[in-house]
Amino acid sequence: MKILGVKLDNLSPEEIIEKIEGFLSGGEQRYLVTPNPEFLVEAQKDQEFKKILNRAALSVADGVGLVLASRFLGRPLPKRLAGVDLMELICQRAAAKNWPVCFYGGQEGVAEMAADKLMKRYPGLQVESKNPKVLFVALGATKQEKWIAANLSKLPSVKLALGVGGAFDFISGRVRRAPKFVRTAGLEWLWRFLLEPWRAKRVFRAVAVFPWLVLKEKLSTRK
Repeated sequence: MKILGVKLDNLSPEEIIEKIEGFLSGGEQRYLVTPNPEFLVEAQKDQEFKKILNRAALSVADGVGLVLASRFLGRPLPKRLAGVDLMELICQRAAAKNWPVCFYGGQEGVAEMAADKLMKRYPGLQVESKNPKVLFVALGATKQEKWIAANLSKLPSVKLALGVGGAFDFISGRVRRAPKFVRTAGLEWLWRFLLEPWRAKRVFRAVAVFPWLVLKEKLSTRK
């Protein structure tokens, strides 16, 4: 399905992991994206970014706003799967399947801290920079997806790449993630805003601009 012209795959977490396993057993290079409402707002004015999102092998909804919008548009998605949770699922499977992974980006030292925690959490996880099979990129929304699109072909060992935003911060413990009940209620965005008020502009785009654009899309389909 599509919301505001951006493809989203209607899959459960189990189906997503099954697809990822299939990707990694093949020889092609692929990348995943985890759009949230802010991504979709940005894609309306950045056509290059929209094309990158729509060319992804898998597009996983990260944001309760997308789930609510899909229901409003009559094409309901399953519950959101946050990028950090998807990253953990992949690392868990990578530890079992001997897929070497690599972390790129984030603030200085944070990727290393996140890697250490994940290796303790998932014994057998291999983190290496020379010939990884899975690459996690934390450069911030838009920039990380564009970086992957431009550089994936230059990294022949990488079969799967994923932009993970602030996942390194959460996993390392540098930034405290919202309690589970807050995430379940769909208010993780509010938690992050309270911790990081500089996000005000981004929050406005997600909770005000995005719903308005979705409403316009809904009304246009009735004409």
